[in-house]
Amino acid sequence: MRKIGVGIIGCGNISTKYMTAMQQFSTIELRAVADMRTAPAEARGAEFGVPAMRVDQLLKRDDVEIVVNLTVPLAHTDVSLAALRAGKHVHSEKPLGVNVAEARKVMDLAEEKGVRVGSAPDTFLGGGHQTARKLIDDGAIGKVVAGNAFFGCPGHERWHPAPGFYYLRGGGPMLDMGPYYITDLVNLLGPIASVVGFATRPKAERLVTSQPMNGTLIPVEVATHVTGVLEFVSGAVVSITMSFDVPKHRHSPIEIYGSEGSLSVPDPNRFGGEVLVAKAGGDWQAQALSHGNSEGEFRSIGVADMAAALISGRPHRASGALALHVLEAMEAFQTASDEGRRVTLATTVERPAMLPPGLPTGTLD
Repeated sequence: MRKIGVGIIGCGNISTKYMTAMQQFSTIELRAVADMRTAPAEARGAEFGVPAMRVDQLLKRDDVEIVVNLTVPLAHTDVSLAALRAGKHVHSEKPLGVNVAEARKVMDLAEEKGVRVGSAPDTFLGGGHQTARKLIDDGAIGKVVAGNAFFGCPGHERWHPAPGFYYLRGGGPMLDMGPYYITDLVNLLGPIASVVGFATRPKAERLVTSQPMNGTLIPVEVATHVTGVLEFVSGAVVSITMSFDVPKHRHSPIEIYGSEGSLSVPDPNRFGGEVLVAKAGGDWQAQALSHGNSEGEFRSIGVADMAAALISGRPHRASGALALHVLEAMEAFQTASDEGRRVTLATTVERPAMLPPGLPTGTLD
């Protein structure tokens, strides 16, 4: 099988995970890295043995077919559009754009150019989440009726070296963590029909306690506690909370409730984890994982799947259409809160195809 050449733009914290994970997949090969700043690109290039260069140079390389966009959220659209204009396929970090209007520009240009768009998160392709998907499809909990999704922490200013962007336009807990949860819910339950919700911003500034910015006050432009309900086309309703204002909690990440039992889904920011099923009146029972890609970090499996899809001609799973649908749902929480109404989504998407069970780690088809 031929390898698809990959170039990475954006050499910040997350890039190391992507570059390390890429080595596990036979469909892709990292060919070059770039960044708006010279030093990070050169450091990553030296670390992984690939050339570092300017962004414009990377976009001119004939051996780069997929550009992986790992820039900060406010730069996602501009960088993706530049890559698409250069005739490259694009896989973007989440969100696909800071709002639906920006993301549509990316999708429209990709259609015009005849190239593909993919987007993080791709954690739903991990063994824990694919196992949960198979259990639902196999009827292990009957007809899905409802669910709950919860993320809460005191804020990223406690650990991130430069946390300011998490609180600017394009940030906040819904756009930062919501993609993991809502993408996995669409993987499990299908497309979303409508959203109701509330969004609050308790603080206008946050105090950074991580290094090297310890003691710095950073402005907060976005809601930091968002809660509401997702109504799915299937009829299932899932309550959801995404918050940077929770000191401590004991909620499970995702639970799905069906007519015949309940399903506990592992952390959607991870690829593996324990999958549990409980019948009415019974105890939680651990389920054997039906899929690989669970023990470790695979934060490029979506890129590898896009490459495999390019080779075989099938649709790729972590698609731009999926990311756009999830982004519209996330944006709808703010609209619902601001306008005091239920928001019906304009987009829809098919559930991504489940990975074939039983394949070894690093294999997609």
